Amino acid sequence: MKKLVYFFIFTSLSIQGSAQLKPKMYFTDTSSSEIRIAKDPVVLKFNGRYLMYYSKQRFQNTKDGMQGWNIGIAESKDLYNWKKIAEINPEANYEQRGLCAPGAMVKDGKVHLFYQTYGNGPKDAICHAWSSDGISFTRNASNPIFSPNGSWTNGRAIDAEIYFYKKQYFLYFATRDAAGKIQKQGVAVASAGTDFKREDWKQATNEAILAPALGWEGDCIEGASIIRRNNKLYMFYAGNYNNMPQQIGVAESKDGILWKRLSDLPFLKNGAAGTWNSSESGHPGIFEDENGQTYLFYQGNDNKGKTWYLSNVKIGWKKSGPYVLPD
Repeated sequence: MKKLVYFFIFTSLSIQGSAQLKPKMYFTDTSSSEIRIAKDPVVLKFNGRYLMYYSKQRFQNTKDGMQGWNIGIAESKDLYNWKKIAEINPEANYEQRGLCAPGAMVKDGKVHLFYQTYGNGPKDAICHAWSSDGISFTRNASNPIFSPNGSWTNGRAIDAEIYFYKKQYFLYFATRDAAGKIQKQGVAVASAGTDFKREDWKQATNEAILAPALGWEGDCIEGASIIRRNNKLYMFYAGNYNNMPQQIGVAESKDGILWKRLSDLPFLKNGAAGTWNSSESGHPGIFEDENGQTYLFYQGNDNKGKTWYLSNVKIGWKKSGPYVLPD
C-alpha cells in the first residue's frame, strides 16, 4: 500500500512539475483532427481587440510536409489567452498548394496582410491582401507582389514583414542562395504612397542584408520582425532551421538595409530538456501595445515539430537594446 501511495504522490508531483513548465501564454490550433500546430505569429491591435495571425495546417501529407498550410486568426483581450475566430484558406490559383507565414500592419483603417505562397519551392512568393474587419480579406489583383532576382538568390521569397520607416515601406523577406541550401534575409522598398501592388516594389540590394554566420545560426536566418527604438530599427530574427534548434537573435540598423548583430549569442534560446520549447524558440513576432509595452511572440515545441505552440515574453529596453523582462 505504501508503494502505491508513493506512486500517486510522485505522479502528482510530476504532473504539477510539467504544468509549471508551461508558459503563461500557451496556444496552438486544434481545429484540424489530431493536428496541434500554430507557427509564425504576428500580432496587432485593431478595432479595440488584439488579433493574432499565424500559420496552421488543414491536413498533413507524409510525403510532402510543405502542403496543407493556411492562416489562422485568433483574438485576445489580454495577449495571453487566445481564442481562434477564423482562418484564411487558399482562394486564388497561386495559393492552391498553401499559404502561410503572415506579416500584418494597420493602415488607413484597414488590416494589410503580407503572406507567402507555400509548397512551390523556389517559386514561392510574397502576396498581399487587405481587410476592413481583420477577418475577411481581399487579395491584391497584382499578386504575387514580390519575389527577388539576381545570382544571390534562387527567386524564393517567404516570411514577409512590413514596416514603415523614413517615408517608405520596407518589405523584409527570407530567400535562399542559388543552390537552395542557405536561407537569408533580403529587403524591398516602396514609396509612402504605395497601394502595395507588384510594380511599386524595388529590391533594395543585390545581396543579403543578413546571412547566417554564427555557429548557432546554422544555414538559416529567417522570420525577421521589426520595431523602432532608440532612433533606429531592431530586427528580431530566427537563426537556424526549425528544431536544429531554431533560436532568436537581434540586429540593429539606422537605415533599414545595413544591419549589425547585437551579440554573437541568441537573444532567446530554446528551452532546457523537459521544457515545452526544448526543440526550439523560433520565428519571432515583436508587438508594441498602445501603452508602449512590447511583447515578443514566438513558436516552440518539445518533439522536433510534431506539434507547435505559441507563447510570448515581455521585452524591456535600454540604450544598448532589448532585454527580456521577468514574469
